[in-house]
Amino acid sequence: MTIELHTWNTPNGRKISVALEEMGLPYKVIPVNITKGEQMAPEFLKLSPNNKIPALVDSEGPDGKPVSIFESGAILLYLGEKTGKFLPKSLGQRIPVYEWLMWQMGGFGPMPGQVHHFIALENEQDRAYGLKRYMAETRRLYGVLDRRLADSDFVAGDLSIADFAILGWAWRHPRHKVELTDFPNVKRWYEALMARPAVKRGMEAKLD
Repeated sequence: MTIELHTWNTPNGRKISVALEEMGLPYKVIPVNITKGEQMAPEFLKLSPNNKIPALVDSEGPDGKPVSIFESGAILLYLGEKTGKFLPKSLGQRIPVYEWLMWQMGGFGPMPGQVHHFIALENEQDRAYGLKRYMAETRRLYGVLDRRLADSDFVAGDLSIADFAILGWAWRHPRHKVELTDFPNVKRWYEALMARPAVKRGMEAKLD
């Protein structure tokens, strides 16, 4: 095993397990139990200065030297560069991959994440405002994705790391209270990806 994936069973963790399986890279999961605050441990802080999972350690990094990477988007870009898979070689073809990866990192993750937060609150008054605001924005983002997928099988043309990034969060659509039947192009894309054997392995990998 040359790669350690320090993570937990979350959308951001699933992005990476799916990518590793699709790229055919051997890896070992090091669970970081965020429900017990293990992401705050000094040892993990050395890998992830922001105390967030996932983090990846590759003993065979650039020039054969060990390297650690934090932030799921950065990890996906690193793995794409390392393997030459799911990241086009030409800059022109990379642009939509970058765009949709950043779209996920900046919106389709933070916004559904707020839905997760407010759904868990017990006080109905506290829940109401947050859910109204963030559910509306989450549905808007699903609409953006649906329009994009009306003209493309995958978000950036060919299957790419951007799809893996977005899939990690679309996987939680029941928790977002979103019915994929409301977004038929997203539903088609989601089902096609989830039917891929490597994606299935990535989704079933034990991360906790």
